[in-house]
Amino acid sequence: MPRTFHLDPSVTALMPELRVGVIIASGFDNRRSGEQSAALLAQAAEQVRQRVGDAEIPSLPEIAPWREAYRAFGVKPSKYRSSIESLYRSAAAGSLRSINPLVNLYNVVSLQAGSPCGGEDLAALDGDIHLTRATGAESFIPLGMMENQPPIPGEIIYRDETGAFCRCLNWREADRTKLTEETTNAILCMEVIDPARIENIQHACEELAALIETHLGGTTVVRMVTPDRPSVSFRLPPNGPVIEK
Repeated sequence: MPRTFHLDPSVTALMPELRVGVIIASGFDNRRSGEQSAALLAQAAEQVRQRVGDAEIPSLPEIAPWREAYRAFGVKPSKYRSSIESLYRSAAAGSLRSINPLVNLYNVVSLQAGSPCGGEDLAALDGDIHLTRATGAESFIPLGMMENQPPIPGEIIYRDETGAFCRCLNWREADRTKLTEETTNAILCMEVIDPARIENIQHACEELAALIETHLGGTTVVRMVTPDRPSVSFRLPPNGPVIEK
């Protein structure tokens, strides 16, 4: 049965430059390449640490636009940090840790590209996927927690039929859709709001897809979701993901 990723007009009305690179990965083994993916992550973190040096992370050109974007939908970026800002801070502090191979790989590419990236277990998602603005009634239990923390009305969220699974665009993911070593099918998203970086993000998504296939096996497809092409439909037959026309 096909599933669809939708970029809602309410989001593009607020953030017309937003583009989302979508990677569908299926049939991979997330118990492979633990040491290799951790080594790649450590290398990418060290490169960021050296590049950042003594600079103020919020003022970096790859970070500052996200702070402005968060202000646009009514949250304080000093409290709700974009995932790329949090990743940079962890890398600069030497505290970035290995999670599991797929998370490690998308964090590697996120650091290299300087753009947010996240992923969800497709088996845990309920129906179609929407990048939209919250009503405030959506359920959301953050990663590693048990208490419902619903979004603020108007904030940008990823949601399915059950509720939100990522709040404040890319700030924090839900526990119920997290990637684990048992995950075999996933959707990964990389966002960009700087028009000058769109081509780089396309390349980064293709690089991540290649890393997944090389280190974890399985098959991948990559698509860019834009205001002009605001949805992509896909299915997961036995031989890998297929994009519906």
